[in-house]
Amino acid sequence: MSIEHTVVFRLVHEPGSAEEQEFLATARETLTGIPGVEGFAVLRQVSPKSALTHQFRMTFADAAAYDAYNAHPAHVGFVEGRWVPEVAEFQEYDFLA
Repeated sequence: MSIEHTVVFRLVHEPGSAEEQEFLATARETLTGIPGVEGFAVLRQVSPKSALTHQFRMTFADAAAYDAYNAHPAHVGFVEGRWVPEVAEFQEYDFLA
């Protein structure tokens, strides 16, 4: 069974700012370069019902691919160097598909 990994989040940066755009571009470049990442998408929340403004969505063929992604140095570096200091709030969901 495949795994759909979703992270919904709000950045510390102002919406539409150069910092926001740079974060999203770096995330796309970094995360799609990790083996096993399929169908990567960056989505923007439009409903006023949630304070979380963005979503990263990606699919992995199986649990082994997802585990390898989580342990990959590029993912670990992105989380430590960018995600932790620049994400104000988030929710993470992993679904079997």
